[in-house]
Amino acid sequence: MESREAWSAECSFKEHTLLTLAFVAFVVGAMVSLATSWVLVTRLERVGERYGLSEALLGVLAALAADAPEITSSISAISQHQRTIGAGVVIGSNVFNLAALLGLGAVVSGFIALHRRVVVLGGFVALWVGVTCVLTTAGYIGATLGLSLAGTVLILYLVILGVRREALHRLALPRAFLSWISSAVDEEEMELQSAIRPPRGRPRDAIEALGALIVVVISSVAMERGASDLGHHFHVADAVIGGVVLAAVTSLPNAVAAVYLAAKGRSAAALSTTLNSNNLNVVAGLLIPGVFVGLAAPSFAGNLTALSYLVLTTLVLVIAFARRGLTRRAGWLIILGYVVFVSWLLAVT
Repeated sequence: MESREAWSAECSFKEHTLLTLAFVAFVVGAMVSLATSWVLVTRLERVGERYGLSEALLGVLAALAADAPEITSSISAISQHQRTIGAGVVIGSNVFNLAALLGLGAVVSGFIALHRRVVVLGGFVALWVGVTCVLTTAGYIGATLGLSLAGTVLILYLVILGVRREALHRLALPRAFLSWISSAVDEEEMELQSAIRPPRGRPRDAIEALGALIVVVISSVAMERGASDLGHHFHVADAVIGGVVLAAVTSLPNAVAAVYLAAKGRSAAALSTTLNSNNLNVVAGLLIPGVFVGLAAPSFAGNLTALSYLVLTTLVLVIAFARRGLTRRAGWLIILGYVVFVSWLLAVT
């Protein structure tokens, strides 16, 4: 009897120790990842400035750097065959980004003014990637086809942002279409110039960026492992662990940046940053790992998360186009949409 009680006490002690370690890994990993990702963003922007990248491409580079925690967490989860968590991190982050970057940004600033051409150009790519994400998550198309569809359009968009206007007009396309594209890119450049133009980088910035990236990757993996262990211990559904907890925590750098820009009157940069961040999340955090490791089996929770991402993106773009921006009321509506998504996801899991 005594040996059985001793064995039970020892097991309880080990379980308590592992639970404590998981909690510490999650908290410390999240704090380090969030702090270091800001260093990564600023240093990469400086490196991009050194090599003469346009404002729009600098925005993409900043979005990719800020996405490092969620992309790393997703890849870590998928590599551990926790595909539901992996998918939830990136797609749930996209829903959170719309609420935190655009919704909260509009509430803080009062109004995010946007050119309609910018909304249409970035919105087309965002909707294309969003639809591809829904089709892939629901199992209608495979990860390879999804990556081909989303990746091709995203690459073309990046080429358009980076190519010189003279080279753009030499393409064998209708002149009216090329003029529209050129005007849209110019307007996006104009919106982003005052918001993200960083100082010219030095060689040490590249070294610091590499070091920050390594720290972000390691801390994000620790954060994902800790969250997964805690969630499984307390019987929290994988869809909630990834789509709500990890999605919100890993997206906090983007949210802080959006509030900062809005407070400085530079909130127009939030649209490009949000849409680019979401596009990169889907391609780099979901589809590329899905090609090599596989994606989670279709589920109601996964489909709900993907559809919420697509619906909220559509809502944002429709309002932004119709109103030539986002009002404070629209910001509250976007935030309400996120609250409805989280409530529904918690109710069905």
